[in-house]
Amino acid sequence: MAVLLCLSTLFRPAIAAEQSIIVLDASGSMWGQIDGKTKMSIARETLHQVLQSMPADNPLGLMVYGHREKGSCADIELAVPPGVGNADKIAAFVDGINPKGKTPLSAAVQQAAEALKYTEEKATVILVTDGLETCEADPCALASALEKQGVDFTAHVVGFGLTPEEGKQVACLAENTGGKYFEASDAPQLVAALKETVIDAPRQAIEEPQPEPEEQAVAPAFNVEPDAVLSEGGPSLGENNDVQWKLFPAGADGQPAGDYVDLTYKAHYSVTIPPGKYIGEATLRSLIVQRVPFEVKDGEVAKPFVNFDAATVTLVPKRSADGEADSNAVIEMKFGPYTTTEYGQRTVYISAGTANIKASIGPSTIEETLTVKAGETLTKDLIIGSGIIDNKAIYTEGGPDVESNDLFFEVLSATKSIDGSRKSFGYTYGNGTKLDVPTGEFILKATLGKASGETPFSIGAGERKEVSVNINGGVVAITAPNAYKIVVLDSKKDIQGNQKEITYSFDRQFQDTVPPGDYIVQVTYEGDIAPKEKPVTVKAGERAEVTVE
Repeated sequence: MAVLLCLSTLFRPAIAAEQSIIVLDASGSMWGQIDGKTKMSIARETLHQVLQSMPADNPLGLMVYGHREKGSCADIELAVPPGVGNADKIAAFVDGINPKGKTPLSAAVQQAAEALKYTEEKATVILVTDGLETCEADPCALASALEKQGVDFTAHVVGFGLTPEEGKQVACLAENTGGKYFEASDAPQLVAALKETVIDAPRQAIEEPQPEPEEQAVAPAFNVEPDAVLSEGGPSLGENNDVQWKLFPAGADGQPAGDYVDLTYKAHYSVTIPPGKYIGEATLRSLIVQRVPFEVKDGEVAKPFVNFDAATVTLVPKRSADGEADSNAVIEMKFGPYTTTEYGQRTVYISAGTANIKASIGPSTIEETLTVKAGETLTKDLIIGSGIIDNKAIYTEGGPDVESNDLFFEVLSATKSIDGSRKSFGYTYGNGTKLDVPTGEFILKATLGKASGETPFSIGAGERKEVSVNINGGVVAITAPNAYKIVVLDSKKDIQGNQKEITYSFDRQFQDTVPPGDYIVQVTYEGDIAPKEKPVTVKAGERAEVTVE
């Protein structure tokens, strides 16, 4: 570590780095998910990772919008003014953000530029947004104005989870100021974008001091040049940020020893590290790992190289052969020593050989075996065979819809097993919900309180239909002051003279949904007070109120 510090001091830039501000989207849409994680969580983790590797003398600040008020276009805060040594302050503030508001991205960029005194000094803004402007401003016009008025103003834009079409609407902020637009659809791409804008760009912008002329031979500009390919003899993966390189010092056993000395999200790049023996660890899409030993010698360039021996496969999960890709699908893959889970249509890397693939939409599942060759690129449709039902329940034919959130829907097999039970294929609560269902014949059962009904239905691949269930029920509402317990009994007695208990409560006001019929409301009290009873008739689709005093 002492050698690294000395080298850092020797080649320290002659002038200070330009000031930058990260403008972070904290609007309500940052609660959206990517690969099962909220965008806000990914942003927090990514910023922690990037800020840890940021040079301490990089002047950086943080501007946040949409994190304090709903519906406000003025909710913009300069959370951390630009300055050196701000990495921990920025990370701490981002950890406490609770997204909730609108997306005034243009005004936030304007305020960041003003905080950087862009009309007097060189200034850079890095905007990270998962949405478009929602406060009636024109980001393209703003970019042109900032470029014209600024001394040397640059805006970089990271479209986090934006579609290509959405990205075009904010990319002008970068294009009109000489900056770059980055499309980040997952955590690795967000890391790469922030590393290039927050760390690499300020380094490149600094004027390097000219070394004193020496009579000895000029040393190489770098001494390590890693590279990676997908197949033997195949092209370099170049700047593909699906590849992560970590360079570790090598231990006596030939294994990585201690912390890595370099972390880069590119397949092919160059770097300078102290002479010695190392292990290069290359990881493809956070999954496929290859290691290679290498040695760095004075005056030479080491070239650690790996062949991932993998194919590029686009997996397209569909409900039917002629349907569209379904974003709700879950795809589990096993190949070689690796296991991974993806969601919706994804382009993945699979090691050459055989891969076991399990694709699911709700309870519908298929399993397939896929054989791939290193270096090939292919598309694989996964036809899962699934439909969607829209759930609806009514109290009675021609009666009102059931509006209670306690309404329970369950999809059951059309046929019973030998013990009389039916297999469940999914459930949910509330009218107007939907359920994914395999193709075939089924029963939709709806239950509210003690009333329930069933409707048989059939569903085909890619089909969507509404299924309505009549629960044939009414509501009995009981008021009983000073009651200890309220019990609703069937008015009819069995052969032994007993009455069936339908429902009960220990509250003094109580209601439940029951089948239509005649009932007895029985109220008991604490102490020596005699129980009281009162008859009530419940009709389907109607409310029956009774008071027992």
